[in-house]
Amino acid sequence: MGTVLTAKLSTDLASDTSKVEDFVRGTLTKPITVAGATVVPAGAQVVGSVLAAKESGRVKGRASIAFRFSRLIVGTETHQIHTAQIAREAEADHKGDITKGAVGGGVGALVGGLVGGGKGAAIGAGVGGTGAVLATKGKEVRLPAGTVVSTHLDQALVILVPVANR
Repeated sequence: MGTVLTAKLSTDLASDTSKVEDFVRGTLTKPITVAGATVVPAGAQVVGSVLAAKESGRVKGRASIAFRFSRLIVGTETHQIHTAQIAREAEADHKGDITKGAVGGGVGALVGGLVGGGKGAAIGAGVGGTGAVLATKGKEVRLPAGTVVSTHLDQALVILVPVANR
């Protein structure tokens, strides 16, 4: 238990397009060794599924995706495994929200000023700024094929390795 698995994804994953139970595939980038002997070579396949996928919200709620691997394929043998969850969350976009709010506020002030004078400009600025932030979604999480991820085994994995004749 605790053995680290580093895998290169063969499947594209995204918070706005992936669904719970979608398959996730990858290949190990490093072998698994025990006492200096390779028991699982690099290139062995790992297969799992998406556990959760949440699209970005308009005001709050960052996009996120979580998955884990449940099978390890070594040659013609398939082994059931249980890895720790791999989760990614989108970065907060406070700078983008401020920019959107400022642009929306400026447009709102201009329109409000034309329609209702100074008081209309003040109201328009507030409404325009808030509207721009509310109308725009945040960033999504994207893990394209080729992305390297790391996790570890939560349960022991038993693989029989032939002993060489001495």
